[in-house]
Amino acid sequence: MAEQIMQDAAGKAIPAGYKQTEVGVIPEDWDVLPLASICKEIGDGIHTTPTYSLSGDYFFINGNNIKNGNVVYDENVRRVDEAEYLKHSKTLTSKTIFLSINGTIGNLARYKAERLVLGKSVAYLTIKDSGSEIFSYYALQTEKTKKFFEDGLTGSTIKNLGLSTIRNTMIPVPSYEEQTAIANVLSDSDALIDSLEQLIGKKQAIKRATMQQLLTGRTRLPACPPSPCALRPDGTPKGYKPSELGDIPEDWEVMTYGEIFTFLSTSTNSRADLSNIGEYGYIHYGDIHTKFNNALDLNEFNLPRISSHLASSSFVENGDVVMADASEDYEGIGKSVEICNVGSKKVVAGLHTFLLRDKNKYMADGYRGYLHCIPAVKNAFDRLATGMKVYGLSKNNLAVVPVPIPSQKEQTAIATILSDMDNELAALEHKLAKARALKQGMMQQLLTGNIRLPLAVPA
Repeated sequence: MAEQIMQDAAGKAIPAGYKQTEVGVIPEDWDVLPLASICKEIGDGIHTTPTYSLSGDYFFINGNNIKNGNVVYDENVRRVDEAEYLKHSKTLTSKTIFLSINGTIGNLARYKAERLVLGKSVAYLTIKDSGSEIFSYYALQTEKTKKFFEDGLTGSTIKNLGLSTIRNTMIPVPSYEEQTAIANVLSDSDALIDSLEQLIGKKQAIKRATMQQLLTGRTRLPACPPSPCALRPDGTPKGYKPSELGDIPEDWEVMTYGEIFTFLSTSTNSRADLSNIGEYGYIHYGDIHTKFNNALDLNEFNLPRISSHLASSSFVENGDVVMADASEDYEGIGKSVEICNVGSKKVVAGLHTFLLRDKNKYMADGYRGYLHCIPAVKNAFDRLATGMKVYGLSKNNLAVVPVPIPSQKEQTAIATILSDMDNELAALEHKLAKARALKQGMMQQLLTGNIRLPLAVPA
């Protein structure tokens, strides 16, 4: 008699050595257990409001403080004193995992001996000594686990994840040795991601400091051919002069946006009009806020498309500046990108943008995209922006904003340094994205047993 071929829920043949379970197809030697069986304790934080203390040494943590694998202590976190901590403390160990269970569901962090009191929107899961808390931490991030959580949510407006749902949630459980091997690989992946994130943060801080110095003239570059930027023809150092922007280098000028740029027409289409097809590329103000930094190379980005009959505005040209004229926060007010590598492409600037074209090429190519980063210019934007929930700039307000203008040679030298920094950051961001994608792929393969790791042979 022919051997019967087992099939999974999708009708695919189950390989030899594997079995179908509540969490999908896993190796035959793995178990599937509810979290209640692998945890020595599952609970949540206090359901009352503690007595706060401005000088307390302990933090009161809720679900919104669990982010990106860490407990985040932002400026809004409340403090309690030792007496209040002792009154409400839970038994937390190095094998404890935090889980957000109210509002934002499923954010995780491992307990790292922080001095804290938990609120009711945080659950804590303390793994038994027979299991790996690091493996469990990653197993709680799988799509299957998230689906268990989602199916058990209660509440209409604000969703809640109950402790009973958590206790009954099933996860795959290999041997302790295999849990440890999987945890080590994924921990190494997280360590790489963390190191890249820290390096990017450091490089961003260096770039911000460099912009502060170069775009204000506080630091002058040693080479602006045919002579140093900071020296007069007789070799004496150049000084500074007062202006409406404060002290600026004596050889810099001040012009307004209205004097430098012509304001061209833009389209007013929403996301609903955009697609992957259409004759024109479309620069959406939301993408300026989230995807682009200072420059928009049209050879590098695939813009959303729009049909020609829906958009009626000027086409962008090399050197044009597209500015987002609306933002939900002050940080994004006036954010701009300089367009390059247009070629034969037909691209329009869209809803909530200004399209600015340098009238007489006052600015060097590559420099225009950094104008909004000049502290005095950004301060003017913030001062002139209006609105309650969304802040906006008007053309009339923008036209009178003053800008400090170095020589074109100094502009080019500054833009070269800053664009090199941007390119380095972009390369690091790309590397980080690949590391995150690789980790997700490894989790999918390792936490289902689709790929088995070699285990250390006992001595």
